[in-house]
Amino acid sequence: MALAGALALGACPAGQHADSAYAVEGALHHPGDGAGSAARHPVESLRVEVLQTLPHDPKAFTEGLEMSGGTLYESTGLPAQSSVRAGTPGKAPKARATLPAPLFGEGITLLGQTLWQLTWRDRIALERDAKTLAEVRRVPYPDDGWGMCLQRARRRLVTSDGSARLTFRDPHTLARTGDVVVTDRGHPVSKLNELECAGAAVYANVLFTDRIVRIDPASGAVTASIDASGLIRGDELAPGATLNGIAAIPGTDQFLITGKFWPTMFRVTFVPARTTGGPGQAERRESRRKPVA
Repeated sequence: MALAGALALGACPAGQHADSAYAVEGALHHPGDGAGSAARHPVESLRVEVLQTLPHDPKAFTEGLEMSGGTLYESTGLPAQSSVRAGTPGKAPKARATLPAPLFGEGITLLGQTLWQLTWRDRIALERDAKTLAEVRRVPYPDDGWGMCLQRARRRLVTSDGSARLTFRDPHTLARTGDVVVTDRGHPVSKLNELECAGAAVYANVLFTDRIVRIDPASGAVTASIDASGLIRGDELAPGATLNGIAAIPGTDQFLITGKFWPTMFRVTFVPARTTGGPGQAERRESRRKPVA
């Protein structure tokens, strides 16, 4: 697949990524939302409050983000540019592994000493050593790979494929064990991308938007809509840059969030949205709390 096509955001069909890279990763996405929906639930309106800003590789096409202890793991996409990295947030990675072309890296999650990494349409998932990032084995993966996270209490993986459906999988074999359609007050929410499991909830980036949704995986109902707009100035954004990447910081109510081609990563918390005011709800507040690492 060639990196051809326009870099225009928002001009792609539903399920695509929004730049020439998205033309590779997303032009062939045809999400099917599926039938059925969860019962109507109240949805909290939240916004991002910035506690700390950190540098982020502006060339990273971020597909997956996860914290374990003080180590941040990040997966990046694009053919011949895909990688997985591990290190201290905001600093150069201490470990890095590249994916051979034409593999297209996608979501990641940690399972003890194992790191799982999805690929987009290559129909495989890679099991890696979580410390060295060395590849251990490849497992067949029959679906499009997008996001992935581990629900530790349920001992199951949660995966996305760009539609409104979350699929549950065995954490060792990746076999399907169930699924649920994500709905916001009865309406399917498609383009679910990077995922983060935190407590009993699943958080998901909604592709092409500055929106993160908090999901009850038991019902599929969206329980909170989080406005992450206003984090990056327009003149800081490269063509195709968009919000993607969310990692819960263990032992806190905080998250790290970033985006594809973003030069910055943010340590944030989610707070109630203001009842007045226009777009761009992210609020910066330099924190004196203990740093991430």
